[in-house]
Amino acid sequence: QPKGRKSLSGEGAVPQSDTLLPWRQHQNANGLRRQKRDWVIPPINVPENSRGPFPQQLVRIRSDKDKEIHIRYSITGVGADQPPMEVFSIDPVSGRMYVTRPMDREERASYHLRAHAVDMNGNKVENPIDLYIYVIDMNDNRPEFINQVYNGSVDEGSKPGTYVMTVTANDADDGTTANGMVRYRIVTQTPQSPSQNMFTINSETGDIVTVAAGLDREKVQQYIVIVQATDMEGNLNYGLSNTATAIITVTDVNDNPPEFTTSTYSGEVPENRVEVVVANLTVMDRDQPHSPNWNAIYRIISGDPSGHFTVRTDPVTNEGMVTVVKAVDYEMNRAFMLTVMVSNQAPLASGIQMSFQSTAGVTISVMDVNEAPYFPTNHKLIRLEEGVPTGTVLTTFSAVDPDRFMQQAVRYSKLSDPANWLNINATNGQITTAAVLDRESDYIKNNVYEATFLAADNGIPPASGTGTLQIYLIDINDNAPELLPKEAQICEKPNLNVINITAADADIDPNVGPFVFELPSVPSAVRKNWTITRLNGDYAQLSLRIMYLEAGVYDVPIIVTDSGNPPLYNTSVIKVKVCPCDENGDCTTIGAVAAAGLGTGAIIAILICIIILLTMVLLFVVWMKRREKERHTKQLLIDPEDDVRDNILKYDEEGGGEEDQDYDLSQLQQPETMDHVLNKAPGVRRVDERPIGAEPQYPIRPVIPHPGDIGDFINEGLRAADNDPTAPPYDSLLVFDYEGSGSRAGSVSSLNSSSSGDQDYDYLNDWGPRFKKLADMYGGGDED
Repeated sequence: QPKGRKSLSGEGAVPQSDTLLPWRQHQNANGLRRQKRDWVIPPINVPENSRGPFPQQLVRIRSDKDKEIHIRYSITGVGADQPPMEVFSIDPVSGRMYVTRPMDREERASYHLRAHAVDMNGNKVENPIDLYIYVIDMNDNRPEFINQVYNGSVDEGSKPGTYVMTVTANDADDGTTANGMVRYRIVTQTPQSPSQNMFTINSETGDIVTVAAGLDREKVQQYIVIVQATDMEGNLNYGLSNTATAIITVTDVNDNPPEFTTSTYSGEVPENRVEVVVANLTVMDRDQPHSPNWNAIYRIISGDPSGHFTVRTDPVTNEGMVTVVKAVDYEMNRAFMLTVMVSNQAPLASGIQMSFQSTAGVTISVMDVNEAPYFPTNHKLIRLEEGVPTGTVLTTFSAVDPDRFMQQAVRYSKLSDPANWLNINATNGQITTAAVLDRESDYIKNNVYEATFLAADNGIPPASGTGTLQIYLIDINDNAPELLPKEAQICEKPNLNVINITAADADIDPNVGPFVFELPSVPSAVRKNWTITRLNGDYAQLSLRIMYLEAGVYDVPIIVTDSGNPPLYNTSVIKVKVCPCDENGDCTTIGAVAAAGLGTGAIIAILICIIILLTMVLLFVVWMKRREKERHTKQLLIDPEDDVRDNILKYDEEGGGEEDQDYDLSQLQQPETMDHVLNKAPGVRRVDERPIGAEPQYPIRPVIPHPGDIGDFINEGLRAADNDPTAPPYDSLLVFDYEGSGSRAGSVSSLNSSSSGDQDYDYLNDWGPRFKKLADMYGGGDED
């Protein structure tokens, strides 16, 4: 072999004698060597799923320099030193490359490796070369459908060639070879009605289309088609196959018009009722329920020109409900003959005609009921002057009974008459006055008086209606004007201070202003002291005529006359307070008091009375304080040392000195049981214990004294207390609670004391058995 050539020989895949020399060198005539570019190594093909044995030799790589030096060969790349690791290996000495396991084209279709040649020191001897390894495909994968179940739809009545759906299957094998070329076919169709071949499929694209007419949802709603996909271009002998299910739903079109189940319907309705269902119209529609092709729409095409009825659709049953929307009147129409047409929400399909059964007749009978009488004019307005006398006929407010075919009587009564001014004839509705109508009354609003009347018939059941009568009262001059204001004040000397006066009249124009204000001639002092100046038709000024008028309150009469026809006048009195004024024209405080009608003497008398009252209060307080002081300084009639009550009853003493503060509190604790008492020997008792046995009952002491003899009552109570053995003597220990056994304190049941004084205690013998112990101790004389 030429020098500088690297050989690559294949064992198994290529003849063993073949050796590849990827590195090639040439020598020129001058003896110089130049490097040619590397050879391009053809790809190495390896079939997938090889059964071995492994490792299986693929090729041998050799450099012609291996005769001169020792060379080591290696490969790098995916499948060698990169994942997946060690799919390929190379003998570092001989350069033989092996595949170590079966290949899978679907996992990886090609590998790119690089071969390296180095000496024993790791120095590069040759440049790396590229090795391309391709995995040869085998038909080892079946076609796989993207979905196991496909859903599609097609309208009923579709023409042949109508597209339905597309099914798709993928083959993992090489699609450029027959191993990955898939073909489709329909295996079965269920049901086979009206034809066993209603659909076909494009073998290459998988498109399913119709091939026959006759799709009818009302007969067959769904088809199930089994589709098969086969590789090897559909060769059933060599190819691999798989199946999927195509569910084709026949969708509804409006090819069935709705039809009434009967040609005539009937119903009845009471008059004057609305929102009442008169009749139910039933229809039949073979299209898909609760779809626009099935939902019914009803329309009245004749027999109801006034629009009394409408037909609504029941969303559940699809029935038509004939409903009254405008009240019917028996006296106007006793029956209705309606013509109703039914259709669908969706229009009919092309070529489908409306059925003659889509129209029906509806007969509705109107039932007569007792209707309430009504007032034709409601509200009725009449006009008249106020003040008409009692019993005047105002009008006839009559009602009409709409029941013309019933012989009924109408009776009238008052329902509302706030001022009780009116009467109504119960038979004919004639209205008369029961009192004088006054426009100025509080019951009048905007000159109108309103009353409500009731008209009732005698039907079964009786019915009634109401009517309102409005009376517009025309004003007459029946109210005299009143002077305003009622009180005023003015300075006692004439100046710019005047009183503006006006008048109020309950009437309205023209029976009000302009007013005429004038002073009466009697008494003569009025015109002498006062004068009136006219300002305009409604106002005037009252002022002093004289130069000075004593302060006080004056009643000034003024005659006010209105402009009515005939005019009315009224004499009103205004109280004028005349008072002294300051330089600003305002009444002073003293002047205001004087103007209130009190003279100087009266004012002085009031002040003196106030001073006297305050003095008496002060003297009473001083006397009370002095009396309290004397009560506290008063000496006792009995000396405190001789007061037996103070010697016997001791309170507020809580113990002795510090030596008495060490108490044994355990002696005051309540025992849990009474065993220590019950288990004592007979005859052994503490004197401070209450007997446990039953106590004798004694007569109840009288509570209420005899009103005639208080002394007998006291003696009887004392005798009952002395003879009561359950009451301990005052000098013995009172029993409060058991204090425990073994007390370190001594018994105080008996007292040993003596008197060293000269006090005589013999009077204790007169105090009864309760003080006998003290009498023996202190009243028994001197001890031996």
